Amino acid sequence: MVGIALKVASVTVFVTMSTLIKASGEGIPAGQIVFFRSAFAMVPILIFLALRGQLVTAWGTANPMSHFGRGLVGVTAMSLGFYGIMRLPLPDAIAIGYAMPLLTVVFAALFLGEKVRIFRWSAVAVGLGGVLIITWPRLSLFGDSFGSSEAQGALAVLASATLGATAMILVRKLVLTERTPTIVLYFSLTATLLSLASLPFGWVVPDWQSLALMTLAGFCGGLGQILLTQSYRHAEVSTIAPFEYSSIVLGILIGYFIFGDVPTWTMLTGTTIVVGAGIFVILREHSLGLERKAQRKLVTPQG
Repeated sequence: MVGIALKVASVTVFVTMSTLIKASGEGIPAGQIVFFRSAFAMVPILIFLALRGQLVTAWGTANPMSHFGRGLVGVTAMSLGFYGIMRLPLPDAIAIGYAMPLLTVVFAALFLGEKVRIFRWSAVAVGLGGVLIITWPRLSLFGDSFGSSEAQGALAVLASATLGATAMILVRKLVLTERTPTIVLYFSLTATLLSLASLPFGWVVPDWQSLALMTLAGFCGGLGQILLTQSYRHAEVSTIAPFEYSSIVLGILIGYFIFGDVPTWTMLTGTTIVVGAGIFVILREHSLGLERKAQRKLVTPQG
């Protein structure tokens, strides 16, 4: 229950972060938002590591270039995601982002050699079909909507989900040799430095309200990462992962009451399909995990 509570808390904080970013204003470049998100995320992360006595050891790494590569992919994904959030209703951006865990299954099979059987392939195909249902009204080639702001936002979030899945594959490789605090710390640092590279392409001087919102969004990003990491210490991933989908409920409520976004039937239908497919993948992973544990017990010498 502690793990579930921490997971729900992290989801709430991350949705709050997205809300603050969306409310900060459309005129702020995505690279500038990434900078604030990453730089101020380091504040709660550094405080947390200091309290745990891990602030010094967290900096130790034997794979600096691997962290840089993961950071580069992650920053690009983050930039595209923020761009999409600015141009889409919040629930739609969240729902399209659910393509990431489905694509992670595909990439894990292609690049890590993980065995993916027909059940999960079928769930992935159905889930991506749900994403298509959500995005199709905005990407229709039979009108002028393909070049619209919402169409660009939908494409950006899809690209963000693809790169986010790639980043997850890189993280799976990093965890073999790196500690979790090291991965989290170096990503925030890399993202902060890389986002500064967008400065020559045009940053704006934000008003005090936008500055406060982006700063608070960054703090929420760091806090959400801490809560998420801690949730994995109290429960198995397969137990808490389905609660990720509570974000769509929060997104719909916030979108309606704060931004006046009314969910469409295509969005609700597509989201139901994506969430159902995602939960099926999670349950299948849990079932396979139990089978592997049982097999290990059978082959382990007793006594």
